[in-house]
Amino acid sequence: MNEHLLQYIWQHLYFNKEELLTVQNETLQIIFQGSRNTNQGPDFLEAKVNINAVTWVGNIELHIKTSDWIKHGHTGDMHYNNVVLHVVYENDLAIDNNLPVLELKNRISKNLLGYYKQLMEQNSFVPCSNQLQQVNELVWQSWKERMIAERLQQKSNLIQQLLQQSNRHWEETFWQLVARNFGAPLNADAFELVAKTLPVTLLAKHKNQIHQLEALLLGQAGLLNTDFSEDYPVMLQKEYRFLQTKHKLQPITRPLQFLRMRPSNFPTVRLAQLAMLIQQSSHLFSKVINARTIEQLRSMFTVTANDFWHYHYTLNEAGSFRKKNVGDVMVNNLLINTVIPLLFVYAQEQHNRALKEKVLQWLQQLPKEKNSITAKWEAVDVVHQSAFDSQVLLFLKKNYCDAKHCLQCAIGNSLLKKQLTS
Repeated sequence: MNEHLLQYIWQHLYFNKEELLTVQNETLQIIFQGSRNTNQGPDFLEAKVNINAVTWVGNIELHIKTSDWIKHGHTGDMHYNNVVLHVVYENDLAIDNNLPVLELKNRISKNLLGYYKQLMEQNSFVPCSNQLQQVNELVWQSWKERMIAERLQQKSNLIQQLLQQSNRHWEETFWQLVARNFGAPLNADAFELVAKTLPVTLLAKHKNQIHQLEALLLGQAGLLNTDFSEDYPVMLQKEYRFLQTKHKLQPITRPLQFLRMRPSNFPTVRLAQLAMLIQQSSHLFSKVINARTIEQLRSMFTVTANDFWHYHYTLNEAGSFRKKNVGDVMVNNLLINTVIPLLFVYAQEQHNRALKEKVLQWLQQLPKEKNSITAKWEAVDVVHQSAFDSQVLLFLKKNYCDAKHCLQCAIGNSLLKKQLTS
């Protein structure tokens, strides 16, 4: 038993409520168990109980043992002056504070306690993996909706930070987030820093010259500081030095990572693709807002780096021919992790319900993500058919299952509740 479980049991009244008596042998009726308090003070607020035919309205404090009242320093604490009932798992001490005490030790299902202990000691992929098929589909569906909202809210933290830094400039924020995604995962921070040194107003002045855009991006990333043998990178280097002086630019000092990644994901290739995206787009975020279909949205980010990169992955080494286009997997990743979260935040701030519903529909239209985590969900027979589902499962695994927050999870709640009748 721990306090989180005890609070969960009290909140849902998962104990025998027949013929309740306090340890002082007073009759007790629970009219309302109170609202969970997440701030300082008693665990449940504004409860309503009837003790010896007298109705009391106030707060309720829970402890594993009665003596915890003293150990936790509640005696004399004004925050606990309005407590009308002390609920404990085990009554181990008589305290002279005239406070009614309810002991739950013999009123809680042993099946419930045993199953919770099993979940906490489980080392499988998810604690409840063997019982997932017992969960009602309606429970899954409502929990998915809650999870996707939490997932998008979590992503909004970075978005709000960037918005604040850019004085609520949505296009600027969008540019920085797109750049960050092009650098993900290893170079995300560095790409974001590059984007912050190159505001959209500056890039707009050079958008008709792809070599100037490449020079700006590669130069600010610190990739034009060496000697080159081929004409094109030499030209980029000269162009960058001119633009650096003209715009008083300071390149970033964070080194870019090339090790342990596929050549198609090299930062040089991604920056070249990013340059082409800038050239082929104007007021990109405004166009994204007005997109009607997921295909329109996807087409905005399907670009190919210029001809030099067809034979190169880096600036100083030629190779065999291969077009360096942004593939479907990356476009989908960009939509899932950057475009849709930003649109969701924008829809919330603009109170645009239609846009919010549209982006959630787009998540359901995008193909499911394939990685080691989603593969393991499939192995325990949890079906996911779209990016909406995979985003839910990734978030659920990291934020609930790994942390064993089964008491806060609707799936865990559903399975725990079954133990009350088994």
